[in-house]
Amino acid sequence: MGVGLIHKMPQKQKICRALYRLSQPKKKTVVLSPRKKVASGFTLIELLVCIAIIASLVALLLPAISAVRQSASRTLCENNLRQIGLALHHYHDTNECLPVGCIEWRGWNQSPDLRQYAWSAILLPYLEEGPVHDAIDWSIPFDAVKNRTVANTVVSVYLCPTDAEGEGRGGSTSYGGLFGERILDNYAEDGIFLYERPTQFKHILDGLTNTLAVAEDIGGPDRQWINGRNVFVVAHGVNDRAAWVGDNEIRSKHPGGAIGLFIDGRPAFLPNTTEKDILGAWVTRSGGEISEQP
Repeated sequence: MGVGLIHKMPQKQKICRALYRLSQPKKKTVVLSPRKKVASGFTLIELLVCIAIIASLVALLLPAISAVRQSASRTLCENNLRQIGLALHHYHDTNECLPVGCIEWRGWNQSPDLRQYAWSAILLPYLEEGPVHDAIDWSIPFDAVKNRTVANTVVSVYLCPTDAEGEGRGGSTSYGGLFGERILDNYAEDGIFLYERPTQFKHILDGLTNTLAVAEDIGGPDRQWINGRNVFVVAHGVNDRAAWVGDNEIRSKHPGGAIGLFIDGRPAFLPNTTEKDILGAWVTRSGGEISEQP
């Protein structure tokens, strides 16, 4: 093969390749349009459905939450009264009597120099509130200027969790001692916490398990733990709307009733439906009545 032929072959190959490329169909260039963004949020209908479901769940849960809170408040209130009951028994074991209802009770027209200290102030050392007890100047009236600071001290065991008014006012108590009743008769001094006279367990002929000593008195006047006027006479039923708001009565914020303390140390729920005669029988210490326990 000659030299000239060798040099000509590559040129022919180039020409053939070019012709081959021209004979092939041209590829079309495809231009992709940008994809539309799809909204990822809720539609109005979906949002309304979600709101309706949430509202339904809240409506179902609220009564349950409220019931739990009420149950917790009642348990704490009962625990307070149980501690008061233990303190009363400790006091009786030490002094062979219960504390008097009031020292130097002050009548409406009597001297303001009368001291008027309550059973609940006397009981403080037996509730582990000795420093509060010792801060009181017992030689002067409870409401003297010198006693003002200690009289405003919050004693938590004397406050029911439902007593928002009492919690916001220093020195308040949710519980009152029972002086007696005017349901069965007009003789009012038939309870446990009397003026100037201490009661002994042996005086409670109706039995410790049948005799109320302390009860809730939320909303009434003279609701200071230091004030001897926090003993009262029961003349109406439990949470009785017919009772005058200016009188101390068995009142509570618990739904359906109030909590009282029997002198055996047992707190008990007293329903609003409790018959007045039965309530009066529970208050008397030696009336001889026969009544069912709550």
